[in-house]
Amino acid sequence: MRLGGPVFTDDLNPDTWTATLKEEGYRAAVFPVDHEASEEEINGYVNAAESNDILLAEVGAWSNPISPDKVIRKAAMDKCKRQLDLAERTGARVCVNIAGARGGQWDGPHEENFSEETFEMIVDSVREIIDAVNPKRTFYTLETLPWIFPDSADSYLELIRAIDRKAFAVHLDPVNMISSPRVYYRNGEFIKECFKKLGPYIKSCHAKDIRMSGDFMVHLDEVLPGTGTLNYKVLLTELNKLDHDIPVILEHLTTPEEYRQAASYVRGVAKELKIEL
Repeated sequence: MRLGGPVFTDDLNPDTWTATLKEEGYRAAVFPVDHEASEEEINGYVNAAESNDILLAEVGAWSNPISPDKVIRKAAMDKCKRQLDLAERTGARVCVNIAGARGGQWDGPHEENFSEETFEMIVDSVREIIDAVNPKRTFYTLETLPWIFPDSADSYLELIRAIDRKAFAVHLDPVNMISSPRVYYRNGEFIKECFKKLGPYIKSCHAKDIRMSGDFMVHLDEVLPGTGTLNYKVLLTELNKLDHDIPVILEHLTTPEEYRQAASYVRGVAKELKIEL
């Protein structure tokens, strides 16, 4: 597998991008520009990645394709199609988005998020996005979340079967599915279950960590890898069993120093397991 993370530079171009990635020891990266970039700029990053053995892990399509606002929904669908096309043109491993949300907050909870109608809306939106592009090299994926489908291995499998498109695959983010003390304390078993059920479909993974407070009511926080309880030995072992060069991307940290600390921890666990990152 290949570890990746963001680039911090004031002068972003293909040369500084790849140089910084190599300085940080990353062998995978999120594609740094979107579909609005010029063809010359897009090709520059693709060529730079190929020349420096950097795997293009993902193209983000972050938006709300099931928004209750018709204007927002239409714009989101258009963005997803264009970003999926960009992923196909660049050869990125996946185009990733969330399923969306039924409320005003595009990435937030809502009482209708787990309804049968919402499930069907997600199925229809993903089918339309994939059918508009018909990708052959990349996959469209939904990031797992605790407040909308897919929120578990089983609900992801249900979506895979319902959507019924070869270009629909799995972007795994185990932290985003840990929403109870039961799963929190048994997350190693939970991770194994995810790989048992979703393994053939997993194309990319986000790396972060989670910590539960001692409050009376359940309170879970995303934290820097190595400072929480996510079972990285199990996660990396299971990822290493997959038969493709899967990207593992660090995210949601603030500074280069935090990312270096996170990368050091993940690499340390991998080294202990004799796994190459």
